[in-house]
Amino acid sequence: MPFLLRNLTLDLGESEEFLPAIVCARFSLQPEDITRFAIIRKGIDARKKPRIKLVYTIEFAVADEELFKLSHQGGDLEYVAEKKPPVFERVACDKRIVIVGMGPAGLFAALRLAEYGLTATIVERGRPVEERLKDVQSFWDRGELNTASNVQFGEGGAGTFSDGKLTTRLKDQNIRYVLDKFVQFGAPEEILTSAKPHIGTDRLRCVITAIRQFLTERGFSIGFSSRLTDIVTDSGRIIALKINDTDELPCDVLVLAPGHSARDTYAMLNQRQVAMEQKPFAIGLRVEHPQELINGIQYGMPSHPQLPAADYALAYNDTKTGRSAYSFCMCPGGIVVAGASEEGGVVTNGMSGYARNSAFANSALVATVQTRDFGGGHPLAGVEFQRRWERRAYEAGGGNYLAPAQNLLAFLGQSRGGRVTSTYRPGICETDLSEVLPKAVHDTLKDGVRFFERKMRGFITAEANLTGVETRTSAPLRILRGQDLQSTSVRGLYPVGEGAGHAGGIMSASLDGIRAADIIARL
Repeated sequence: MPFLLRNLTLDLGESEEFLPAIVCARFSLQPEDITRFAIIRKGIDARKKPRIKLVYTIEFAVADEELFKLSHQGGDLEYVAEKKPPVFERVACDKRIVIVGMGPAGLFAALRLAEYGLTATIVERGRPVEERLKDVQSFWDRGELNTASNVQFGEGGAGTFSDGKLTTRLKDQNIRYVLDKFVQFGAPEEILTSAKPHIGTDRLRCVITAIRQFLTERGFSIGFSSRLTDIVTDSGRIIALKINDTDELPCDVLVLAPGHSARDTYAMLNQRQVAMEQKPFAIGLRVEHPQELINGIQYGMPSHPQLPAADYALAYNDTKTGRSAYSFCMCPGGIVVAGASEEGGVVTNGMSGYARNSAFANSALVATVQTRDFGGGHPLAGVEFQRRWERRAYEAGGGNYLAPAQNLLAFLGQSRGGRVTSTYRPGICETDLSEVLPKAVHDTLKDGVRFFERKMRGFITAEANLTGVETRTSAPLRILRGQDLQSTSVRGLYPVGEGAGHAGGIMSASLDGIRAADIIARL
């Protein structure tokens, strides 16, 4: 049985090859006493910059474990049980399963069903990732928006054009399963040990293509450019789906993973009286700094070959108003991207490649909006709230999806600031960003940024610029479901993932899809 050792450190410049020797020295072992040695987790301790430490969690086994246990206990050392890979029994199921949406929730629901020997029909409103890339590129280069294939819609979901972060606050036994699956399909193996695993948008696209090929070989039927336009029920149970308004697809079990921007799907479900409720979310702006500046703040040095591009996570709470401001979807060495999915609206987002080698760091700076900000109790009120500010940003940018932008100092009212630049394409238009945000959000963000400066000296600088608006942080509603993950109003309907209001990010959405698949396999 193995032992887990936490908080093993190396200085920058020291090789990981020294780690076994350090363990031997600490516990008076000989190299031959260690029968197994593996790095489980690797992180960075930058509290005493520029003296940065690399921090490791190590798993190792020894020849005489009983004697070792008697001699060494407690502290950072833990005796752990052997972890066995999950075993899936093949099941028979005559139900017609349909998965709507090929984001992480939908894809991992499919991968998990395949473990049980089950198959499904997968329906995706957008296009395969190879064609989707061309559509997105046309939008960024020329402002030609394809409302069916864009940053939000298409194979892989919105996460395809992101940093590919795999972090989550959830404690779930399937986290390792998700990471292993990503590696199986081509993700870098370092995600298995990194304290902050990420794949990068470039590597993630290849992973998604490999998953598609695997599912197809396992008997899954995949339909692209196939939008769910209606559901057909009988006695409160799903019996069929309408696709593209014309084709009818028989369905006994629907895994609905629509993504947080499927506003027409929300409207259809509401019309069919599927139970939904308003949900708080956040909106704001995207901030860009030179990456070396962020490195200097976080590491005390502009760069080091052993250090990744630095990130940050910031939060501010206004006790008077009850609102919060925080950084979201931070993309080290990335770019700001246009993420609109509807005509006449501007949406910003962030994206990084695996190497995170852009000269700029960007992050959303958002403030919470409550359901009281939407007005009324209609479940789609949050959608209209998002849409209103996206259209305001489109008008402020002057059209053709140019984003309104402002220097950070000017946003704070300190001065006109420096030259306004951005990696955002199709381009930007210098604007007073107070015109494209609710006053409460604008004021909270200003107070939040001033607070962030206290946590990261140098965050407020003429070198930082803002673009807006960032509205798609999460779904603005929640499709209600019970303990069995079925809709509370339609049997056979399993709303999952971020778009259903039950997850946030690639990892948590993947886990949600897995949970639904496990339940369906037991039907």
